[in-house]
Amino acid sequence: MDLAASQTTFADALLHVDRPVPDGITTARGEADAARFAVYRNNVFVGLTKALAQHFPVTERLVGSEFFVAMARAYAQDHKPTSPLIIEYGDDFPDFIASFQPASKLAYLPDVARIEAAWMRAYHAADAAPLDLPVLAAVAPERLADLRLVTHPSAGLIRSDYPVGSIWSAHQQETVTPLADWRPQDVLVIRPEMTVNVHILPPQDAVFAACLFNAATLGAAAEAAFSAGPAFDFGTALIGLASLGAFSALQPDEGTVP
Repeated sequence: MDLAASQTTFADALLHVDRPVPDGITTARGEADAARFAVYRNNVFVGLTKALAQHFPVTERLVGSEFFVAMARAYAQDHKPTSPLIIEYGDDFPDFIASFQPASKLAYLPDVARIEAAWMRAYHAADAAPLDLPVLAAVAPERLADLRLVTHPSAGLIRSDYPVGSIWSAHQQETVTPLADWRPQDVLVIRPEMTVNVHILPPQDAVFAACLFNAATLGAAAEAAFSAGPAFDFGTALIGLASLGAFSALQPDEGTVP
C-alpha cells in the first residue's frame, strides 16, 4: 500500500469507531493494540468537537452540550480537517446540521450556525478599507446604475426564514430573553475595522443587498428590490449598507465605458 493510501486508511480508522486498527500500527512488541488505538481515536474526536464548540458556541447553547457533542462526532466521521489551521475546521458544519435529522425540529439552527461560521470567516478575513461614502457620493447619478460594488473581504450575508440575528444576539447574554417577533431576517456579518459586527438588515433592503452580494449592478439590484416591495428606498439602502462597511470598492460594469 502506498503512502497516500496508508494515510487515508489511517484517517478513516481514526474517525470511524467500527474500523479495525490499521495494518502496521503496532506496539513496541509488534502487536496491534485496539484499546490504545481507541484512546487515540477518542482524543482526536475530543479535539475536533472542542474546535467545533469554540467555533459554534451559540449552536451548542441552543441544543445543549450532550446533543452538540453527538452531532459534532457524527459530522467529524465524514468531514476530515482539510487545513492544518483548526480555526478553519467546520466551515460546512451548518450544511451538515441542515441534513442532520435529529436536529430537524430546530429549523432555524443551520442559519444560526451560518452566522457563526460567517463571524469566524470575518474575524480571520483580510484587512481592507471600507468604501468611503464621499467616493460613492462623487459618482455621477447617470453612472450609478451601471456600477457594481465589490463586497468587503470580511462580509457575509445570511438570509433566513427565521429571526436568526435576534436569536444569535440574545444568546450573547448570560440570560436569554424569549423572542416576541419571529419574522424572517437577513443578517450582515462584517469586520470593517478591528471588531466583527452582526447587523440585522431592514427587511426592505434584503433583496437589494442579496443582489449586490451576487455581483449585480446597482441598477439591476434596485430594480429587483423595487419589484419586491414598495418600501424600498434606493438612497437609504445604499448609504446604509455602505455605512456598515459592506463594500470595499466600486467597479464599472464590463459592458460600460468607465
